[in-house]
Amino acid sequence: MSQYKIEAGTGQHIGDRQEQQDRVGLFAATNAPGYMMAVVADGMGGKSGGALAAEQVVRTAKQLFDDFYPGNDVRALLENILNEAHTVIKLSAVSSEKEPHSTFVAMVITPQQQAIWAHAGDSRLYRFSGPNFVEKTRDHSYVEQLVEEGKILPEEAKTHKLSNILTNVLGSTTTPPYITFGQYDGLKAHDSFLLCSDGLWHYFDDAELSAAVAANSPRQASELLIRKARDRGTPRGDNCTFAIVKLVVPPAEVKNYTVQKMRRAI
Repeated sequence: MSQYKIEAGTGQHIGDRQEQQDRVGLFAATNAPGYMMAVVADGMGGKSGGALAAEQVVRTAKQLFDDFYPGNDVRALLENILNEAHTVIKLSAVSSEKEPHSTFVAMVITPQQQAIWAHAGDSRLYRFSGPNFVEKTRDHSYVEQLVEEGKILPEEAKTHKLSNILTNVLGSTTTPPYITFGQYDGLKAHDSFLLCSDGLWHYFDDAELSAAVAANSPRQASELLIRKARDRGTPRGDNCTFAIVKLVVPPAEVKNYTVQKMRRAI
């Protein structure tokens, strides 16, 4: 019997911007039962350019995941998504006379109880254990470099005047993007993940995000997080986009636990 079942959902709000330039996707693998993917892309590059770039990231992720088979290398899959999307975004910049760029964060859950993820830019992945924050990805940004060098404190990064400067994006015509991987083995019920654009994480601390995800279904958590992000971001709120993946106890195991508890009470 499976140790958990997967519950997942997405949330998105345009914020106070004129256009939604983020994209998000949740996919099952057509040829690899038991594998699932979540991906978030935050587009940048002027009117419609960012939306074009982010759409390309999610479209490429789905296409390559549809061709994924058991035994294939998950890290190679994620790197191929980044590289292929980057190439197409650069080509579209030539034909559209825009400067499209995008961030990228994606995670694959495997039947071997593994979570493998990768990112480029400042779209993040958070990992939680029950109600507890465990880890998050490190942004590829100028202010994160300043934090690492000890020139500013972590709490100063969000309000720094150069907080929107990224050092690694898809679509750059000067510097090829690089990818940073993460992995967690031994997945179990009550583990959960949040993948999101900066339009969400900018308005919350780690503990708030972990509590919201742990205490609610993905749909309920999405509604709560969007509402709070809007309250805190108005009138200059950014596009807000995220995916929530929760591992929960399968219904049969919940039933068995209830029966055993009743028997002990008798």
